[in-house]
Amino acid sequence: MALTDTCCTLVPYFKIHEDKLEEFRRLGERFVEKTQTEPKCMHYGFSFNGLQAHCREGYADAEGILAHLENVGALLDEAFKIAEITRLEIHAPAAEIEKLREPLSALNPELFTMETGFRR
Repeated sequence: MALTDTCCTLVPYFKIHEDKLEEFRRLGERFVEKTQTEPKCMHYGFSFNGLQAHCREGYADAEGILAHLENVGALLDEAFKIAEITRLEIHAPAAEIEKLREPLSALNPELFTMETGFRR
């Protein structure tokens, strides 16, 4: 029997305000620490290119993304004081996208439907 892949990735890109890079990096460490307790988080971390940051994050399913956003809500509020999201993508199977469409609509994400591939 084939495994049904429900894996979802949340792909935010941030533009950090001038002189706030170190503050954002410290905040990123707090995000990582808080996210480590989430059972449906498969991977999570920040990468940087100058004043741009990307959070590389994957979850077992749509419910994992929603639980994560609830878990880090206060930290996101802090992040929005020193950075802005310039792009937000969600990559997931169609059934998982549908679970995220309405709850995340205020963030205006680009929704990419996974059609082919495999996961180990």
